[in-house]
Amino acid sequence: MLNLRALTPTHWLDCVLGDFDTFLLDHAAAERKASAVALSLISHYPDRSRLVAAMMDIAREELEHFYQVYRQLVARDLMLAKDQKDEYVGAMRKQIRTGSDAYFLDRLLVSGIVEARGCERFGMIADHHPDPTLKDFYKEIAASEARHDDVFIGLARMYFDAESVEPRIEALLNIEAEIMLGLAIRPALH
Repeated sequence: MLNLRALTPTHWLDCVLGDFDTFLLDHAAAERKASAVALSLISHYPDRSRLVAAMMDIAREELEHFYQVYRQLVARDLMLAKDQKDEYVGAMRKQIRTGSDAYFLDRLLVSGIVEARGCERFGMIADHHPDPTLKDFYKEIAASEARHDDVFIGLARMYFDAESVEPRIEALLNIEAEIMLGLAIRPALH
């Protein structure tokens, strides 16, 4: 798993635990969008069989997570909400360069970094949520995000040489830290 350059401030966790219903609504949207990202990669790169197989697995797993979070919403008498723009993901997507190879590489790397941040934050919830069932759920979600991070970065390293991948990972990790630390704290995944 990638080593993030900045840790999430602990007051993010306080905000999330203080308004967990709002967090769950955002979490549901994030899982659905993550599934859509994997499907989008399949549609853009159907000739890359290893990518297609990996993205099918990720899309299914993210959709299952969406379903699991949705069940939590139903249990709390909450309804899905309209999507809100995710400033973090939007800012990370702005880092994706143009040009066929650069675009493909950056999509993989940005996706991996976003998954790494999700892993860190879901792990924080798993470590501190007072409900044992939700602790276990978020522990599983964090482990899944770590696997997804590894898949995206592994694909980047498979399709591109180290001279292209490693400096770009470093640059994107530094940018991600600035983006993450510059955003307002709210009861949302990002």
